[in-house]
Amino acid sequence: MKKNDLVTVTIEDIGVNGEGIGKVDGYTLFIKDAVIGDVVEAKLMKAKKNYGYARLMRIMKPSEYRVEPKCVVARQCGGCQIQAMSYERQLEFKNQKVKNNLTRIGGIPEELIDQIMEPICGMEEPYRYRNKAQFPIGRDKNGKLVAGFYAGRTHQIIPCSDCVLGVEVNQKILDIILVYMEKYGIEPYDEEQHKGLVRHVLIRYGFTTDEIMVCLVVNGRKIPHAETLTKELGKISGMTSITMSVNMEKTNVIMGKEIVTLWGQSYITDYIGDVKYQISPLSFYQVNPVQTRNLYGTALEYAGLHGEETVWDVYCGIGTISLFLAQKAGWVYGVEIVPQAIEDAKRNAEINGIHNAEFYVGKAEEVLPEFYENYAKENPGRQARADVIVVDPPRKGCEKAVLETMARMKPRRIVYVSCDSATLARDVKWLRENGYELERGKAVDMFPMTGHVETVVLMSRVEK
Repeated sequence: MKKNDLVTVTIEDIGVNGEGIGKVDGYTLFIKDAVIGDVVEAKLMKAKKNYGYARLMRIMKPSEYRVEPKCVVARQCGGCQIQAMSYERQLEFKNQKVKNNLTRIGGIPEELIDQIMEPICGMEEPYRYRNKAQFPIGRDKNGKLVAGFYAGRTHQIIPCSDCVLGVEVNQKILDIILVYMEKYGIEPYDEEQHKGLVRHVLIRYGFTTDEIMVCLVVNGRKIPHAETLTKELGKISGMTSITMSVNMEKTNVIMGKEIVTLWGQSYITDYIGDVKYQISPLSFYQVNPVQTRNLYGTALEYAGLHGEETVWDVYCGIGTISLFLAQKAGWVYGVEIVPQAIEDAKRNAEINGIHNAEFYVGKAEEVLPEFYENYAKENPGRQARADVIVVDPPRKGCEKAVLETMARMKPRRIVYVSCDSATLARDVKWLRENGYELERGKAVDMFPMTGHVETVVLMSRVEK
């Protein structure tokens, strides 16, 4: 196979980035926008020794699972990789993806996986679920101001002010901002020349409270005629917080570290279950509140708490899982590397009247081992105790030091929440080799229309 070859391919699977996967004479091709079951004509764009990347030229025979995307720019935009596949098939694909990784990487027999894995938790309405959106602002090839999303693996903005995954009020907010920029001649940021003012617009929405946050990310310290803009945005029902994020760096990082309140307050509030959270522009907060409640509810169920347990929540963020757990635990310790997140976690504990949670700033792979070692030194003859440890690591999974310390602390149960089932499977394998066995598991579709899926599993200690 060589570049520019035209081939006919039957799509058999979906890759980690949502691209269709098919084979031609044993040679694997990754084809964006193709759906499982499609027969397509594709043009080879990049050829490696054993695999290549091809462009979808035409669909010769559409899959039985192919549907018409709700979004008119679904193919160009980098956000929804599998919107053209029926939602039922998306759920089947994601559930199988988790099972395959646990078998192939985790070394768990298929028959055991089928017994352990519970049905995937999907959504009744898999659109309009996102409570957060970040829109880059720029100009199109005709010089018109636009807001939208970057095309896959580029910084080309695809105009789209009404993403079907986001809330409908986003479009109204963006229209106000673009009209304001046109009226006062305010330029969008040009990353090549490092000129222009408005880089991104961050919008957050509280699904329970209906509170709205708008944060303009700017290449400067002042927004001209800010009072005019805030007056117009303030007319929108539910508007609670209008801020600006100062980001004057030459960087692809969206948010700056300095947040200035322009109108209202610096945060919004929302609930997951009965727990209230205060969310600032820099807070990490799950983007799908409906499924977050299901995910954390499953984690709480797997933790099996009765009111006396000592629980560690590793990679705790703003304390979302910690505070869920604290409702039924004796004491909860949370660990997170981001200082702002720990401040939020402490504040969230306070506003909920939760006094049995304590939070530490630092790398999980340093804080947990250090706590374990120091406790033994300060309490001769005793060891740091954990009845349950909950981990919700980044995509790369748990650091080896975290896994090793967990094994030494010998909790009865480890509840592992994962956004990447491949690294989850790797860590499950390590834990199975060091005193634990996989007992329960469930995939939760936090991100419909994308290739991503969350998973929560219960590892129980095997007494020898």
